[in-house]
Amino acid sequence: MPKMTFIERDGNKKEVDAPLGLSVLEIAHKHGVDIEGACEGSLACSTCHVIVDGSWYGKLTEATEDEEDMLDLAFDLQETSRLGCQIIMTDALDGLVVKLPAGTRNAGG
Repeated sequence: MPKMTFIERDGNKKEVDAPLGLSVLEIAHKHGVDIEGACEGSLACSTCHVIVDGSWYGKLTEATEDEEDMLDLAFDLQETSRLGCQIIMTDALDGLVVKLPAGTRNAGG
């Protein structure tokens, strides 16, 4: 099974099983990682914002315009920021590393 690593707000690294077809948000919730996901993946908030490790960012599918719009509202936005609900685990992403931002801002829900 693919694996991925979350770097939590305190710098702690948490490597977890990352089942194919699940989103980073779903994987985080399955393993008790502190990502809110207030809109449950419906692209109506930015609370599942993650910062993708630069070496992995280019392997992701491009963000949609809707995702970009939500990211504009995210706290601690970085060049490699994405919404966890929009990153779907594939074999190509085995080993993916994402960092949790310093905080979240829920501007709509």
